[in-house]
Amino acid sequence: MNSAVLKKTMYWFVVPALTMYLVFWIYPILRLFQYSFSDYNGFIQNFNYIGFDNFSQIFKDGVAGTSLSNTLIYTLVFVVFSNLIALGLAFLLNMKIRATGLYRTAAYVPTLFSAIVVGFIWSYVYMPDSGLIATVLSWFGVDGASLNLLGNYSSALYAITAVDVWKHIGTSTVIFLAGLQTVPVDLEEAGRIDGASSWQVTRFIRLPLLATSMTINVTLSLINGLKAFDYSFIMTNGGPGRATSTLLFEIFRMAFREMQYGKASALAVVSFIVIIAITIFFVLRLNKREVSA
Repeated sequence: MNSAVLKKTMYWFVVPALTMYLVFWIYPILRLFQYSFSDYNGFIQNFNYIGFDNFSQIFKDGVAGTSLSNTLIYTLVFVVFSNLIALGLAFLLNMKIRATGLYRTAAYVPTLFSAIVVGFIWSYVYMPDSGLIATVLSWFGVDGASLNLLGNYSSALYAITAVDVWKHIGTSTVIFLAGLQTVPVDLEEAGRIDGASSWQVTRFIRLPLLATSMTINVTLSLINGLKAFDYSFIMTNGGPGRATSTLLFEIFRMAFREMQYGKASALAVVSFIVIIAITIFFVLRLNKREVSA
């Protein structure tokens, strides 16, 4: 009897969390889908349903295609470079050298800054006339003023992606470093006794045992890349043209600048489906590799 009463009581503890989940997650998603089929402008509640016109319009205008392409390029560059650099740093920081704690702290420091602080710092670094990069290049007789990374259509997206890599590399490094420190020393010693070189120990012992850390880092960086917004907003305002306009930035621009909530909702639905599909695909692939490793 007491057990049954206890179970019923426990269910009541779930109610507040479930209520918040329904109100702040499920309900907004349902409204999002509703608005995506309407001409809602954010003010007038008496909106009209217009079918798939919003979806056809965002693809016809090239808005969805451009923002989706920018987001996928951003994500690919971010995932590859953030994980490769973090993995290399983790191996270096795992070595027994003097002042290791200082180096580990320094590697993690960029993660502590907010996106707006990082954005302003790197805006100065990229400044073509008096920025850090231009100043350093001028020391070697190179005209740094002509190197406008944020103002160049072909380089702006990669420039803001590099900033995001710099900011989040500390988190990925910590996860890889934690994985490296769980590798049994006995396995490494056994490999060396069998005549394995340092590279072979790394390739056939350490890296396979980092499969879980790799899955975590790739998943987190994948989600972070697909949700890219901060540096497009802070550093370039989506420009030049639409060179750095990601899915989330375009949704923001449509909804809060152009007051086209219907079109913004349609693009948000597209973004939602793309993010969920890509994340599920990669997580399943990584889990299979993790099991085989």
